Amino acid sequence: MRPTTVRHFPLHRIAAAVLALSGGALGTAQAQTESGAPAAGPIQDAGVVTVSARRRPENLQDVPVSVTAFGGDQLSKQGTPDITALALSIPNTTLKASRATNSTLTAFIRGVGQQDPLAGFEAGVGIYLDDIYLARPQAAVTDIYDVERIEVLRGPQGTLYGRNTIGGAVKYVTRKLGSKTDIRGRITLGDYSQREAVLTASTPLSDTVRLGGSIARFKHDGYGRNLVTGAQNYDKDMTAARLSAEFTPTPELFIRLAADATDDDSSARNGHRVTVGRTSGAPILSNVYDTRANLTRALGHEQEVKAHGWSALLEYTVNPQLSVKSVTAARRDKSYAPIDFDSLQVVDFEVPALYKNKQFSQEFQLTYTGDKVQGVAGVYYIDANAYNIFDTVLAGAFPSSTFTLGDIDTKAWAVFADANYKVDDALSFSLGGRYTVDKREAKVLRQIYLGLNGTPAMGNPNAVLFRTDTDFTHGELEREDKKFTPKLGLAYKASANQNIYASWARGFKGGGFDPRMNVAGTKISEATARAGFLPETIDSLELGLKSSYNNKRILTNIALFDSKYKNVQIPGSVEVDTNGDGRPDSFAGVTTNAGKAKIRGLELEASAKLTNALSVTGMVSHINARYTQFLTSQLVGGVPALVNVASERYFQNTPKNSANLRATYDLGMPVMGRSGTFSISGSASYKDDTTQFEYASVLDQPAYTLYDLSLTWTSADNRIRAGLHGKNLGDKRYRTGGYVFPNLGKEGVLTAFYGAPRTVSATFEYRF
Repeated sequence: MRPTTVRHFPLHRIAAAVLALSGGALGTAQAQTESGAPAAGPIQDAGVVTVSARRRPENLQDVPVSVTAFGGDQLSKQGTPDITALALSIPNTTLKASRATNSTLTAFIRGVGQQDPLAGFEAGVGIYLDDIYLARPQAAVTDIYDVERIEVLRGPQGTLYGRNTIGGAVKYVTRKLGSKTDIRGRITLGDYSQREAVLTASTPLSDTVRLGGSIARFKHDGYGRNLVTGAQNYDKDMTAARLSAEFTPTPELFIRLAADATDDDSSARNGHRVTVGRTSGAPILSNVYDTRANLTRALGHEQEVKAHGWSALLEYTVNPQLSVKSVTAARRDKSYAPIDFDSLQVVDFEVPALYKNKQFSQEFQLTYTGDKVQGVAGVYYIDANAYNIFDTVLAGAFPSSTFTLGDIDTKAWAVFADANYKVDDALSFSLGGRYTVDKREAKVLRQIYLGLNGTPAMGNPNAVLFRTDTDFTHGELEREDKKFTPKLGLAYKASANQNIYASWARGFKGGGFDPRMNVAGTKISEATARAGFLPETIDSLELGLKSSYNNKRILTNIALFDSKYKNVQIPGSVEVDTNGDGRPDSFAGVTTNAGKAKIRGLELEASAKLTNALSVTGMVSHINARYTQFLTSQLVGGVPALVNVASERYFQNTPKNSANLRATYDLGMPVMGRSGTFSISGSASYKDDTTQFEYASVLDQPAYTLYDLSLTWTSADNRIRAGLHGKNLGDKRYRTGGYVFPNLGKEGVLTAFYGAPRTVSATFEYRF
């Protein structure tokens, strides 16, 4: 049975506060003008909150999609460190750094996501940078800078976004360059020797040419230390930059060329053992951020993640109703990742790894905006490669180093269209569809070498090959999946302040191959390995109501959804016995379409201007996600058989209840003769019990609440802002992931990773 916990901060307390605001939901964006200065917020004038959830500018309160948006100015005032912090205030959403990484993103929305970032797996939540789909999650956890807004769309978005967005999409939207010279800087100092600096500048070179760029440096010491090497643990050492050039050779043509790069030199993030060493007797450390891990290098490199990309955007306005867009982009990233599973000084279970990804994509869009009909149609193509190699160095009765190579090519194209027809001023219908062809070709190699010194590919040329368990080359592993995914919608404006909508959408994520597959010891036949795992689909019905009251001083949204999830791809790492002695001597990846599930939920967001000085925002969400079928291979009467264990399986990273409540008080306060506004903003964020895997584990995180507080002063002309930000003021220790392999190695593996402790930082921003 799943363990129960005592909740110290009951959900109903936050829920009652939010429901008191009129029971609904609001995207919390703050719009910005072209120059980047904050415009009126959503409370004062909901009409200025513009999002591009349907690939065209629309009023947030009018768009029939569950979307939450955060403006750049709002993120600055709250001292939001990176994208993972946004999940605290978004319904049914989990965003976090993947286990044993600093900048790889694990994202789940409404129960759908992907925890393992290996080649061959693509997330069920799409990550987008200015309409550019990021095929891989490496380097996706970046600090927030140079953004106009961030949009989080919930539910299947396959019609317009495609590429596996069956759970939802996260969109970074960067600022367009202003018509005047704009230079701004930000400095941050804080706990753990935090020191950050961001410089952004743009200027017009002529009436038709503008240039801009940002450079950012993010650094802080570790929350803990490596007690063996003395290195930092949970530190940050990241540099990021972005350049762009915009051209308007004619009033009808807009061109943007952009490039960005990120370099993460943080120390390897190692976990905290929650059990005593089985052989060594090593005790549990008192500080959950400390470690004894001795693996610090992979392929001769310390932990490092580098990512860069470029894009070219062309927009041409044919006439006031018709426009065309072309988006061309390419990206690459490379990660050296030394992962010490046992987190002990001994060589017991270690995985030095290298991940490399590259992609090229091209999209053409045609947008029509008429009085009765509005819509978008287009063509999309992507050519991507995901490559990883790693050693599994494992002590035990049979000390060995297993080399694994996964090389996955993806070529996919799609045609799509989405149109909205207005019957009258109140009633409108929408119809959309996407046809996708997804081709994959893979190479998988798995070899076992004697001893604990690694393999030739990972730096030990003298290693002795014991045997090859799996060897498939390109051409032996290939599959092609085709799917049409429709979407239907209805929207009804019941009054000037209330919009009702209903939609049905189908999401699709292509099949593939597990790069860790092993045909020895896992009961996987060669035929099964060659077939790979099948695509998964989700059918989702959603009902929503978006409302405003009291002259738009109160804005609310409510959404109900019911989804059927089929052929759920269940990736997992299992202990295997490859030599038949009855004891696990290795581990391998086993990915099956074991599951069928039903997912139902409720989402409420609300925002209210209670007085001219006091505003409150909040959200409450509930989700009931359960497997109706979860097949595993078990011996029944000595004969292998498929057994349905759905009653023993859970949805990972999907807390049943979550809530957030934020109150902000603004007070006019001059400083040194300069008029301005002093703001006090405090929040409480609640997450219910969270399972880390599809099964109950001691690493599961009981319900918890985080408290934040920000004090900021902003000058009336928005040129100066100073802030003091406290995060996790209760200093709560909460687990975000971990590894469970109790029978591998001599010490056993039960290792956890944790969210950040209490931190306090001070920021100063100046706009020249």
